[in-house]
Amino acid sequence: MKVYTLTGKSGTGKSFQALNLCEKENIESIIDDGLYIYHNRVEAGISAKRQKTMVGAIKTALFTLDEHAQSVSDAIKRTKPTSILILGTSDKMTDKIVARLGLPPVDERIYIEDITTEEERETAGKQRREFGKHVIPAPTLQLKRTFAGYFMDPLSIIKGINLPFVKSGDNEQEKTVVRPTFSYLGEFIISDHVIADIARCLGKSTNGIGRILKLSENTHPDSLVVNVSITILYGHLIWETAMEFQSKLAEVIESMTAFNVEKINVEVKGMDDE
Repeated sequence: MKVYTLTGKSGTGKSFQALNLCEKENIESIIDDGLYIYHNRVEAGISAKRQKTMVGAIKTALFTLDEHAQSVSDAIKRTKPTSILILGTSDKMTDKIVARLGLPPVDERIYIEDITTEEERETAGKQRREFGKHVIPAPTLQLKRTFAGYFMDPLSIIKGINLPFVKSGDNEQEKTVVRPTFSYLGEFIISDHVIADIARCLGKSTNGIGRILKLSENTHPDSLVVNVSITILYGHLIWETAMEFQSKLAEVIESMTAFNVEKINVEVKGMDDE
């Protein structure tokens, strides 16, 4: 296995540039902030970007917990990548990660200043400081559960070409921007009533839905389960209308709240006139 490192100060765009570097150097996998990403898939790890304190984030990124380090080490042994890119803020940090994961010595060290301009690094720093945006070199669908409770935006890039980092048959590589649902101004809480209000508003705009009779949910950001009772308007197909509402409700809740919807149970209680 050939081991590469990419180092640079926090907020200089290392995660954003990681995939470009993988393409250029034919690198197959990435270690970034506690995650092991292989062939465009998060195989193991815990993200440092989810930790509540700077100390917690640093410990996670350095794999200080034995269980965390072992799970990632096992995943690397199982997937057997021919090459791996380790991201860190310094050579000392990447060397510690190599030691914790039991990887071979570093073959090549790359620095963010070598592959980006000062303007690009300033732009990356501004996105971090002013908007709290963090990039993860993996698709949004891979990170939904890990980052439930965070606002997520996919960045689709490098379409129509073959990358060593992407499994055969994929035609698109994706990075994800995550923004914590808190800021330096403090935290905010999503009330239980919000989910019900979203369902009612969606019901009014969905063709064939009559009334929202009852809604209950557990309001767990990482595994939200919603139970909703509705009526269908006469003249509309019950099964198809209910399924459309179910699908739309999951999509809208995830988009508006950043929760990970595990299940939406729809019960049709009756029929209504137009």
